[in-house]
Amino acid sequence: MVDLILASASPRRADLLRQLGLDADTRPAHVDEAYLAGESPAEHVERLARAKAEAIASEAPTALVIGGDTVVVDGSRVMGKPGSDEEAVEMLMSLAGREHHVLSGVAVAGPSGTVSRVVRTEVRFRDFDTTTAARYVATGEPADKAGAYGIQGLGAALVEEIRGDYYCVVGFPVAALLDLLTEAGWKYAFGRLEPLD
Repeated sequence: MVDLILASASPRRADLLRQLGLDADTRPAHVDEAYLAGESPAEHVERLARAKAEAIASEAPTALVIGGDTVVVDGSRVMGKPGSDEEAVEMLMSLAGREHHVLSGVAVAGPSGTVSRVVRTEVRFRDFDTTTAARYVATGEPADKAGAYGIQGLGAALVEEIRGDYYCVVGFPVAALLDLLTEAGWKYAFGRLEPLD
């Protein structure tokens, strides 16, 4: 048996681990999330996922620590969490009737080192008006979410189509996480982790 730690305060990431039947302690990592000069969005989310996992792994060296980071990218614009309701409405309106992509970095740090991956998913929004965006923002759901929406909640009503990993948009890509756990020496056995022979 191995201790599993989620280096994130995200309730969506915790829910995904519970959905997999994995019991993880939650210990949010506090790292500087500013972009480095010349860093692409994909490099950014992977670096932050690794930094979060490694920050907590340094405190719990025998555990497996999962870190994640997600951004919404619309052309050359990177969208993090909105700073206000007005910014959330503006973000949503800029995405209405159009396609954008979500980049999610996930990392696993443990006794054998750190492994990580980035997954990209394409999302197309329905065409909607400012009133619809404002009503959605008024629910409070967008406040702590990259791109100002949650696909797994009320924000599903804004989405017309996705291509790629749904879970990438929710919090972190489950298939990539399971592959990384295997690289770290552990096999997912439907509700538990078993050491590889």
